[in-house]
Amino acid sequence: MDPISQGAVGAALATSTQDRKKQLFTVAWLGALAGMAPDLDVLIQSSSDPLLFLEFHRQFSHALVFIPFGALLVAAPLYPLARKALSWRQTYLACLAGYATHGLLDACTSYGTQLFWPFSDERVAWNNSSIVDPLFTLPILALVIAAAMRGKRLLGIFAMAWALFYLGLGWVQQERAMAIAEHQAKLRGHTPSRLSVKPSFGNVILFKSIYENQGVYHVDAVRVGLTSHWCKGTSIERFNKQNSFAALPKDSQQARDIERFRWFSDDYLAQDEAGRVIDMRYSMIPDAIDAMWGITVDVTRPDHHVGWWASRQLGAEELAHFTDLLLGRGCLEVSK
Repeated sequence: MDPISQGAVGAALATSTQDRKKQLFTVAWLGALAGMAPDLDVLIQSSSDPLLFLEFHRQFSHALVFIPFGALLVAAPLYPLARKALSWRQTYLACLAGYATHGLLDACTSYGTQLFWPFSDERVAWNNSSIVDPLFTLPILALVIAAAMRGKRLLGIFAMAWALFYLGLGWVQQERAMAIAEHQAKLRGHTPSRLSVKPSFGNVILFKSIYENQGVYHVDAVRVGLTSHWCKGTSIERFNKQNSFAALPKDSQQARDIERFRWFSDDYLAQDEAGRVIDMRYSMIPDAIDAMWGITVDVTRPDHHVGWWASRQLGAEELAHFTDLLLGRGCLEVSK
């Protein structure tokens, strides 16, 4: 989730769980900062190893077992600023509430969060929320600001109620989109070895469907509103390291980096026209294979790390197409 959403939800839980009218402003900003704090793991980077941040972002700082320790690390430096309004116990509990929301909220997105570290390196992704969604964030933000300024705990409770309702709605929408994607795959005569649907940018109406059938990824868009639509996309072969980089030694650094990227991408890998290895899960347009990030492999330098690239640009033509998909224009209406 984006930092504003993380801070807003952290503040919402903090204000809704502490009944201290005159101190709710302090409780709110403590919860907000604690709600954003786990993402400080982005500072763990290496100039020589561009994939290092993939291993540590959403890892230990986002794990369920780390919540009480993370809250302590946030509360300790902030207590001198809060001590006039709150005791140490109250400060810690506000930070605990804020910190506890972060990993679970991130797990609602598609990026993957290691909630069960260090017992498992599984990247949990429930796919029921976009990383950025104003309709989710803005009501929560407005309610927690009002709760803090007016000293009304009930408004914090309303903020949390909206967060839970909207995430629950996203879950229902994801299940609806999954049913349509499975149905359309069957109509094509395909039996997917795996299939997933992920919300597109900024909403829980338009989803990206991606499934694998006989070594080929099929990418489509699914719209689930009052009426449901299936928007035909495109396809691409699954990445095969032996076919693409047969000359790359198995024990080379670049080969190991490919496997690191495979783990991060949940093995949703393909190779684009430029020869780059891409993460198929993400694109700004849900029916396209225009990846948002990937790696570049250089078989002439096997002992060097792979390169990393990212692109999140959305031009006027792409924006217009996204709008058409969101409205269901040019898509097939389905009964499911």
